[in-house]
Amino acid sequence: MYERILLPTDGSRGNSRAVKQAIGLAAETDAELHVLFVVEDIPYAPEMMDGEVEARLRQIGEDAIEDIRERADDAGVEIETAIEDGTPHRAILEYADDEGADLIVMGTHGRSGLDRYLLGSVTERVVRGAEIPVLTVRVSDEPNV
Repeated sequence: MYERILLPTDGSRGNSRAVKQAIGLAAETDAELHVLFVVEDIPYAPEMMDGEVEARLRQIGEDAIEDIRERADDAGVEIETAIEDGTPHRAILEYADDEGADLIVMGTHGRSGLDRYLLGSVTERVVRGAEIPVLTVRVSDEPNV
């Protein structure tokens, strides 16, 4: 059914359910699981994106990917990983297209808080812009669901 599943992550613990769903689907369908973290450009304050901030964001991405890798290994699922720079929804859609993903699995919202209401959520923008199915998973406040 699925050959390549894309799991974008923002490193938030609430997306644990989306991780569980993506790994489960990949295991059941013998699909490749691609995990993507996007280091977001900050268009309203580019001067704030100094080396220290960017390094911290990359570390969050690396930690998130490593956590998912451990969970995937436990389930016998191999993953491909990437850390990209850019606007999250655009980077997710471009990655899905470039890698030939046939499903995107992501949480209903990440860590954007008020930003989500002012600018629209990344998930909503991915759903609206994707040419492939997007499975949205309601996030949890519990860290290991």
